Amino acid sequence: MYRKVAFLVPLLTLGVMTAAHAAGSANTILPGLDLGSNDPDKVSNTVRIILLITVLSIAPAILVLMTCFTRIVVVLGFVRNALGTQQIPPNQVLIGLALFMTFFVMGPTFTQINDHALQPFMDGKMTQEQAFKEASGPIKEFMAKSTREKDLALFMNYAKMKQPKSVQDIPLRALVPAYAISELKTAFQMGFMIFIPFLVIDMIVSSVLMSMGMMMLPPVMISLPFKILLFVLVDGWHLIVESLLKSF
Repeated sequence: MYRKVAFLVPLLTLGVMTAAHAAGSANTILPGLDLGSNDPDKVSNTVRIILLITVLSIAPAILVLMTCFTRIVVVLGFVRNALGTQQIPPNQVLIGLALFMTFFVMGPTFTQINDHALQPFMDGKMTQEQAFKEASGPIKEFMAKSTREKDLALFMNYAKMKQPKSVQDIPLRALVPAYAISELKTAFQMGFMIFIPFLVIDMIVSSVLMSMGMMMLPPVMISLPFKILLFVLVDGWHLIVESLLKSF
């Protein structure tokens, strides 16, 4: 999918250049090709489409590394591995649930970006630089809350950046990777806590089978129904989702 999108960008660019050349040959001025203009009305629809496709090509990376998606999908993966149910729930269900939870958690942040950056820019009330600065503010605030100082200092010291006075002064190129590894650590900590009760069940079942002399019977076959039963009785999915929501 990403290769197809990346392949379309140069084709569209070539088409715009060809159209501009043809228009110039006919002594016709092609309006709205001033990419340096701060007025959105001066940018043609074709150029807007090219810019939109370019942004969409990096949208998966933005969604994964700059939102709560990483923590949610990793924790849900730990739940499935702890249960030992192989591919149940399937990957499509886990990723779909993680996406909708991400949109739910990031809803206030996306609303601020839309109200204070996107809509004013589309209405011509704000320049591109101002819109980017306004849009980066809410997302920086969200990421900074879950980023450890140790992780942020790692990237800032490596790039020899100055100590920021506020969250808004932190560059995104340092904040994004620091936020990503902080999220991974938090997700692994939650995953460890999820594994403990299921590990206890495996140990009990294995000990009982050993004491009964059933060496050839795999303990997983016996412990799996008990783990599923325990997970259902305690309403496991509700507890997992509740813990994830409260962690943000």
